[in-house]
Amino acid sequence: MNYYVVIPSYNEEAFISLTLQSLLDQTILPSKIVVVNDNSTDSTASIVSEFVKNNPCISLVNKTSETIHLPGSKVIQAFQTGFATLDNHYDFIVKADADLIFPSNYFETISNHFQSDESIGMAGGFAYIEKNGSYVLENLTDKDHIRGAFKAYRKETFQQIGGLKPAMGWDTVDELLCKFYNWKVVTDATLKVKHLKPTGANYNKAARYKQGEAFYSLGYGFIITAIASAKLAMMKKKPFLFTDYIIGFWKAKLIKKPLLVTPEQAKFIRNYRWKKMKAKLF
Repeated sequence: MNYYVVIPSYNEEAFISLTLQSLLDQTILPSKIVVVNDNSTDSTASIVSEFVKNNPCISLVNKTSETIHLPGSKVIQAFQTGFATLDNHYDFIVKADADLIFPSNYFETISNHFQSDESIGMAGGFAYIEKNGSYVLENLTDKDHIRGAFKAYRKETFQQIGGLKPAMGWDTVDELLCKFYNWKVVTDATLKVKHLKPTGANYNKAARYKQGEAFYSLGYGFIITAIASAKLAMMKKKPFLFTDYIIGFWKAKLIKKPLLVTPEQAKFIRNYRWKKMKAKLF
């Protein structure tokens, strides 16, 4: 299958060469790799430019962004800038972070998943981070969720869900909309991606409220938000985040922040979340 990769990058001089080399080492190479340099102040652009000289499949797009580095909006706006430079001749599209090392068979395996079942809309592996000299699972989400660091979408699925939303929660709403439109989301535990930088390492303090805003924007409602907030705070081992998430939810509700989904989709999402929670309890 033919696939393209878009990599939003901001001050990634320490990792971008490792990410690009791991893509060039794939058993099935990407047809196009677009790196979006989003206003970096380090040598990210020059490093990518060296790769461009010897690899026609790689291109560099420079973007000037005044958006502060918050989760969601900045990275997806950069993705959209890169995606706009591509043609439509792909079977699946990949949004990847600039601090990853993919196993060499990663995209061959992803391609096999898509070819094995035409109802599979998204596929991905799992993120591993270095801890005490070895790589361990970055256990921040359920095992049926694909991390935002490496998302692969079948073209028809990507088009039907309306692409990626430039807001916190984009990497949850995409999967929920897949399910709304009856696409399958597949995770493969054999695909271990090295995530070289901890999630959210560059986010400032304002980002702590964004998760609660995202829960509101997904149409969760307060009870589901409270449960999801408690779970996420415990997984991150930072109990105080629960309060921040709840504050973020109420801030969004008070200003009537627009939802990322339609009322019909929000109802589906709430029902889906309740069903999953009940399944775990009973």
